[in-house]
Amino acid sequence: MQNKIKIKKDDLVEIIAGKDKGKRGNIVRVLRDKDKVIVSGCNLVKKAMRKRSQQDRGGISEVEAPLHVSNVQIVCKKCGPTRIGYKIDGDKKIRVCRKCGETL
Repeated sequence: MQNKIKIKKDDLVEIIAGKDKGKRGNIVRVLRDKDKVIVSGCNLVKKAMRKRSQQDRGGISEVEAPLHVSNVQIVCKKCGPTRIGYKIDGDKKIRVCRKCGETL
């Protein structure tokens, strides 16, 4: 059974472990099958790119590598990095901050 990923695309997150600890960025992509996320501007690795056409240069470029979901934490506007809770509002399920209770 896979864990539920509570983070969505375009969420502002802070990295809490690894070489980029403390950096903040938005989620570019969520890889649900691998429990990983790609954060913009973080966890950059060098990758050898093949030349695709006459104009394309190829060579070595920096790309964002996936991070495990457990190494990122969503950022609340009021209280900073926090965990996510849920509240049921009528027939809707809303993500809320576990510290202050504000909707995320």
